[in-house]
Amino acid sequence: MDILPILATLKRHKTASFLIVLQIALTCAIVCNALFLIMQRIDKINEPSGLADQEIVSLRIGAIGPVENQDAQTRADLQALRALPGVKDATLVNQLPFGENMSMSTMRLQQKEDGGGVTASMYNVSEAWLKTLGLRLVAGRDFEAGEYQNLLDLEKSEDASYPAIILNRAMATRMFPKGDALGQVIYGLGEKPIRVVGVVDRLVSPQPGGKDESLNYSMLLPVRETFRGGYFIARTEPGKRDEVLKAAALALDKSGAKRILIESQSLADKRKHYYRQDRSMINLLAAVCLGLLVVTAFGIVGLASFWVQQRTRMIGTRRALGATRGQILRYFQTENFILSTIGIGLGMIAAYGISLLLMKSYELPPLPLAFLPIGAFVLWGLGQLAVLAPARRAAALPPVEALRGA
Repeated sequence: MDILPILATLKRHKTASFLIVLQIALTCAIVCNALFLIMQRIDKINEPSGLADQEIVSLRIGAIGPVENQDAQTRADLQALRALPGVKDATLVNQLPFGENMSMSTMRLQQKEDGGGVTASMYNVSEAWLKTLGLRLVAGRDFEAGEYQNLLDLEKSEDASYPAIILNRAMATRMFPKGDALGQVIYGLGEKPIRVVGVVDRLVSPQPGGKDESLNYSMLLPVRETFRGGYFIARTEPGKRDEVLKAAALALDKSGAKRILIESQSLADKRKHYYRQDRSMINLLAAVCLGLLVVTAFGIVGLASFWVQQRTRMIGTRRALGATRGQILRYFQTENFILSTIGIGLGMIAAYGISLLLMKSYELPPLPLAFLPIGAFVLWGLGQLAVLAPARRAAALPPVEALRGA
């Protein structure tokens, strides 16, 4: 189709053409960046924790008044949890991913503090932690029975030491880039070295999803917390999670000690609550994208309908000279495609400019170029769909009625 007549017609309608091009450009710029932000949030929410999220429940207990032997009470609690139907195993940890608190420490390759080192989340775990949490050991071994120590004993000792430590893969790679973490010693907890005995594939920090590099690094120590400072963790059989949560709360309540249940929640629910703001942001951005696309579509429909009314005589003349319905339809679709292409081109430039602004103001990564053609195809398709109904009405006008109506 010869586009010169189309360009000549658009030139006579500069204001209307400019407005629709501007609308498409703004929509393209905002939608491209919004889609990128949505994908970032989705990736963040779906980031693997390394744990068996769907099978884990956690309980936190507080005591009313003093407890004579906290270690003995904690052991009794763990035995009660492991005896519950539907429980694979149970353990006690000082913190969990998707929590409100976070314990961290800086580890070094040298005993002397030189301002360097790697800051990482510090998980204290008791026996059966590997099976209960569902972590995957990719190198080395689990802690041995003789390596576990009670936290209360460590706090009383003036010469506390840790015989072993397990790192997550990210921390092992960061501290030992040659891949020789096993058997090495690191410092940072007390004066004595701590030997690396194992590496787990993945273990996120208690507050994942942040920009700080240290949130990628985690380590595990064979330290038994007590019920007053840790979380009871139970790994459940499939489909038994809610049932185990109720039974576990009752089992801990029957211990005889004066205690209260502070928290009882599945890890999946903790994760859902932790990312609630991110999901709200996704919904907001999606609504903005949808709203912009709807407004743009209505703008194209309105402009096309207006132009059909204004060009009734032209349509009738062309039909009288032998133009087919298909040619009239393609005329309006080509006209819209030209306007959309100009708007999309300007929108891509604006999208990149917005991306640079976000990078500078919020330290976001640059907009991947792949999002630009995605936005272009969406707007091209939207434009063709929006103009279809007015174009079909124009093509359906009988030549006689069109000339008479003009």
